[in-house]
Amino acid sequence: MTTASDTAGILIVDDMEENLVALEAVLGSLSRRVVRARSGEEALKAMLREEFAVVLIDVLMPGMNGFETAANIKGLDQTKDVPIILLTGASVDPNYAYRGYTVGAADFLIKPFDPWLLRTKVNVFLELHRKNQQLAAQAEQLKRLLTADNRPGDEAGAAAGQERADAREASSPGRSASHGGDQPSHDRPPPFPEPPEAGRLADIAGQLAELELLLRDAKGTDHTNLADRVAELERCVGRLLTSREA
Repeated sequence: MTTASDTAGILIVDDMEENLVALEAVLGSLSRRVVRARSGEEALKAMLREEFAVVLIDVLMPGMNGFETAANIKGLDQTKDVPIILLTGASVDPNYAYRGYTVGAADFLIKPFDPWLLRTKVNVFLELHRKNQQLAAQAEQLKRLLTADNRPGDEAGAAAGQERADAREASSPGRSASHGGDQPSHDRPPPFPEPPEAGRLADIAGQLAELELLLRDAKGTDHTNLADRVAELERCVGRLLTSREA
């Protein structure tokens, strides 16, 4: 399902108008904005202007062909992670598919293609883009939560910390009447910072678990390594909760 934050569109690149019309008709049901480009140069300009979830490029174009366009897209930091599907006619060189994968294409389809198959392949990349966006948003939210717990910087947090320190000082033996007043500051141990509330830790643990599941569902070596690191954070938060309850 497409969420409000999924604004990345689909870029179709072909020098022939009838091919662009056909692609728009096939991809129209995916509820994503479809942007046209009539050449490799025009495609690169479009990708530098806005974000795309996937790009479909015809191999046989005058000037910059599909292979060169794909190689240029993969050579730019801003666009190198965008998946590319190369399209070509039926009478093609047997090495075209190999060349396509060599320049970084994610898939290769021969015309005339099955509309259902094309929609399915494109939808896979749309869903992958959505999950990556969701992971990035949750990672940022988790980072903010951890930063807020470890570095309270607002006045309310500072005031609450001072109140807790005052309460601990008032209840310490050095404040009893038998001592006739305040205990000397050099004899009194400095107050320790209050640990995060158990409820806040439990909320962080829940978000970590959800993030780990999404990472493992996305698969891939990078996602697996990140999921393992998140799992280790989960265990650390669990130990904090256990020590808090002890």
